[in-house]
Amino acid sequence: MIGNLIEIRGKKIYIEQFGLTSNPPILYLHGGPGESCYDFTYHQKSRLEKHFRVIAIDQRGVCRSEVIAEGENFSLDDLINDCEAIREYLHISTWSVIGHSFGGYVALLYASTYPHSIDKLVFECPTFDFALTSRFLLLKTASLAKKYGEVALEERCMDFLSDQDLSPQELTEGYMKLSDVLGENRMEIYRYVKDNPTDYSRYSDEEWDLFYDRSEVYYDLLRSEGKIFNSLLGKIKEINTPMLLLTSDFDAATCEKHIETFVSDAKKGQIYHFKECGHTPHYEKADEFARIVQSFVGGKELVFS
Repeated sequence: MIGNLIEIRGKKIYIEQFGLTSNPPILYLHGGPGESCYDFTYHQKSRLEKHFRVIAIDQRGVCRSEVIAEGENFSLDDLINDCEAIREYLHISTWSVIGHSFGGYVALLYASTYPHSIDKLVFECPTFDFALTSRFLLLKTASLAKKYGEVALEERCMDFLSDQDLSPQELTEGYMKLSDVLGENRMEIYRYVKDNPTDYSRYSDEEWDLFYDRSEVYYDLLRSEGKIFNSLLGKIKEINTPMLLLTSDFDAATCEKHIETFVSDAKKGQIYHFKECGHTPHYEKADEFARIVQSFVGGKELVFS
């Protein structure tokens, strides 16, 4: 799982590739905002490399990519244009894209901006609307607070949700602040299956601290710009590319409104649902995830679940 730093549009981007160059290419876009492709490649490399040429990146400024310097211009648009520049750099004519969580937001915007570059889209438990997702996440936070006897936190979450005038940014930042109170139980918001962990020991704790300091700069700049708080649900109907929406029993990002809009508006949309799974099927249900990707990108028809 060793990648390379490649200069893309004036910035060094961390890029991993696996699988034969003659295989159908897939770009993987991580979530967060500000996570990494590390857990995806850890769990999916051995499963997908026989069938695809997979390109997985740490987005501009994230983790193993070059940090965004103080005063440097940075925008959501850079993430989209980086995808296209990477495709051109690798001399790939068209590729499919997997976007997890916030990566689904980036993938949808990429497909809207560069529609002729993409063969198929896979949205893994995505958000296309930060306000809707933040409300869904706050409900999950309240539920966990109740589970662990944090009555005051549960009440704070529900009081916060009762305010219908909050902006998408206020909802997002309120969720971040309130969910942090859960401490070591916070990851239960996202993770349901716990018996397939990721081994992060390739890097030291000090290196991971450095990586996530970079990601914090990236996320702070995206929040300050504010474009990520624009809903993309209206763009689903514009996409002519075949799309697969992956949902799960215990995901707290892709709410019912996301699913309803996808069902009604996607011209070439299919849905696959993971049972007994949380926000991250690519490692919670790694074998099943790989089979579904292989079937969809490989051209086999899936049944709505």
